[in-house]
Amino acid sequence: MARAGLTADRLTTAAAELADEVGFENVTLSALARRFGVKDASLYSHVRNLQDLRVRLALLAGGEMIDRIAAAVAGRAGKDALAAFADAYREYALKHPGRYAATQIRVDQSLAADSPAMRRTAEITYGMLRAYGLQEPDLTDAVRLLRSTFHGYCALESTGAFGAPRDVRESWDRAIDALHVALANWPRGGHHRPLPQVPR
Repeated sequence: MARAGLTADRLTTAAAELADEVGFENVTLSALARRFGVKDASLYSHVRNLQDLRVRLALLAGGEMIDRIAAAVAGRAGKDALAAFADAYREYALKHPGRYAATQIRVDQSLAADSPAMRRTAEITYGMLRAYGLQEPDLTDAVRLLRSTFHGYCALESTGAFGAPRDVRESWDRAIDALHVALANWPRGGHHRPLPQVPR
């Protein structure tokens, strides 16, 4: 019934919805085909394989997420921008767990370079951090600090892993305060030790 209406974009949107319902790891071509009432083979005219579908989903979700972050940080700077960025990130991660999980997969650099969403993510993130006076390699270090803090917190919160009576929102706000202090007082120059050349 839905075969004639299948497109790569429609399949990707349906995969995003499915990811939020059953988890990103449970999104398969068979599950998606069942959603449309077609056989698995019908999907291969639109997506090459499961990896292709997952990358499309990652780029879709990344675009949605950065749109929300961009709207939140517009006209803000410094700590206000950091807090708005963080809150939009957390809200998306908790509201759309399957989509958010898709944003964490590694996307081939050539695809990332061609993705407007990923370029915009880099521009907004690095732009916010440059306001703290950071330059490379400190910019990359700071991005990794923010990403690991935000992702770790959201991953733990989403599974109910914070068991102490302290309100998780209060702890989140304090974490953002601490990140602001760290960024504003970033250690400068001459202390970087050589690192082994390994994939990151």
